[in-house]
Amino acid sequence: MVTRLTDTAAMTMAGLNLIQQALSIYDSDLRLVVCNRPFREMFDLPEKLTQPGAGFEETIRFLVDRGEYGEIADIDAAVEMRVEQARAFEPHYMERTRPDGRTISVEGSPLPQGGWVTVYTDITHTKQQEALLRARSEELSDRVLSYAEKLASTNRKLESTITALEEAKRQLTETEARTRLTTEMMPAHISHVDHDRIYTFSNRRLNTVMPGRPSSIVGLHIAEALGHAAHAAIRPHLDAAFAGRASVFEFTDEDSSRRIRAAFTPDRDPEGAGINGVYILSMDVTEETQARTALQQTRRREMAAQLTSGMAHDFSNLLTIIMGSQSRLQRMDLPGEARDLIAATLSAANRGGGLLNRIADITGAREWHPAPTDLPALLADLETLATPALPADITLRISNEIAHGALLLDSGMVQDSLLNLILNARDACAGAGEITLRVRPVQDTWAEFTVTDTGPGFSQTALDHALEPFFSTKGGEGSGLGLAMVYDMTKLAGGHVRLSNASGGGGRVTMRLPLRPAPAATPAAPGLVLLVEDSPDLREGVRAMLTEAGHAVIEATSVDEARVLLAEVPGITLVLSDIQLEGDATGIDLADALARLEAPPPCRLMTSLPAENPLHAAAAARAPVLHKPFTAAALSSFLHLSDPRP
Repeated sequence: MVTRLTDTAAMTMAGLNLIQQALSIYDSDLRLVVCNRPFREMFDLPEKLTQPGAGFEETIRFLVDRGEYGEIADIDAAVEMRVEQARAFEPHYMERTRPDGRTISVEGSPLPQGGWVTVYTDITHTKQQEALLRARSEELSDRVLSYAEKLASTNRKLESTITALEEAKRQLTETEARTRLTTEMMPAHISHVDHDRIYTFSNRRLNTVMPGRPSSIVGLHIAEALGHAAHAAIRPHLDAAFAGRASVFEFTDEDSSRRIRAAFTPDRDPEGAGINGVYILSMDVTEETQARTALQQTRRREMAAQLTSGMAHDFSNLLTIIMGSQSRLQRMDLPGEARDLIAATLSAANRGGGLLNRIADITGAREWHPAPTDLPALLADLETLATPALPADITLRISNEIAHGALLLDSGMVQDSLLNLILNARDACAGAGEITLRVRPVQDTWAEFTVTDTGPGFSQTALDHALEPFFSTKGGEGSGLGLAMVYDMTKLAGGHVRLSNASGGGGRVTMRLPLRPAPAATPAAPGLVLLVEDSPDLREGVRAMLTEAGHAVIEATSVDEARVLLAEVPGITLVLSDIQLEGDATGIDLADALARLEAPPPCRLMTSLPAENPLHAAAAARAPVLHKPFTAAALSSFLHLSDPRP
């Protein structure tokens, strides 16, 4: 590449030396960048003034001293004047006669990078022809000859001006092209509408921010480009922008199910006469909104946990005392009526304990842990779980329209939520009817789960409050936490829940979760796995899962034992270790020891510790962690993915 650039520079210089005009280029620091041979020869310059870096002031002083500009009394003032003119360089064309009697034209143009280029042309011959024409043309009047000379001079100036204009046009074209390229590369739609609300500019990114819209919208009315629903959502803010008020806001585009953030900035007339239009910046913030929703729900749950933990603890103690007292009363010889009261009290206390567990589920430290989930298998398992709980006269139909086989979901949370919705629908059907679960993609953004029943539907009160904790329409039979748990799970995932009534009657619950196709698993060839687990029962179960997947397994119960096996047994392809092990050392210490080996096998950790535990956090910083309990399918996916960390 360096050789090619050197050759190109040499060829360029050779070409400049062959032209008939003298040329020089100085940079913004008044230093010579390049000049050709005719420049040196025309002004008979010494070699040091024709080398790159030669100072413009030194060159001018040399020419003034030699008399290039005629007799000058104050040489320093003349040099300073020409240097100042160069610092404030402007395009120009002039003609002057040199001391040797030859006439040259001087044409200068500034450069966009700073500095300037000057071209010197010897026009002595042209001037001589003009003089000869004057001397020999008796038929032409002096006025015609004068006009001809002026016309020739004007033409030369015009050519210089045209050249400067063409260069300016080229620079503007390049600037416009770079600006358009920059705007088109931005992950946002940038546009401008005039006072008639017609697009006058667009970076052609509207259809990437709001799918389904045209990409070429210049000349279209904003309502035509966006559609009725989206235009209705943004119109109040657009009206405010035309009234001179800038705004930044978010809205949901129903057609694409995208969350859009838009900024409207008034295009004010420079003279203050009014608003010429509005600049618009639109961005797709769907994923950001999903993450923000999940974070907000986590914070709400943390606050709720802080408020309820102390109360739940005291309430649990009270229930324990009540249940102990009632159990003692049951053993006494009391009348039958008293025994009935004791049984009712114990039943209420047991329900209170169940309610505490439900509260703990909502306010406890749960997190959304998406993992590759086989959606058809999850729905098949859901049908197996739900069907025995349904009366014979209630039919469950499940329809899956999502083509992706595996999605990133928290399968336990999703299955619990769907089972909760199906059981609620069962209660609404009152013994007979049909329950439908439809799963479909929405604009490649959401996985939508819709549960519809043929019951009486939601009352207006239920539509307004059913997602609130402890709201129930089942009287004393309901805890009022079922739909609240579904809402909580959906918000943790960054989705949303909507209640409505079907057009033909019956209730409908729509649960939307972020649609995230799982990365394809890369099946690994069966190998030799070192399983490090101190519990014999757990070790036996995990060993069975590994051998069923085709792996050979050797076992250890401590870090010391595992290190001995690693040193003495060749061909170990994977280490799967619990975090808490026999002895003082942990699975974290084993992962650190593996990292110091020259060619260590991959390490995977497993634990039943909660995510907020310091050991769990420290382990996750070193290796992927699988939470116990887990299924064989979950273990297989965990081991086969290139990065199975949640």
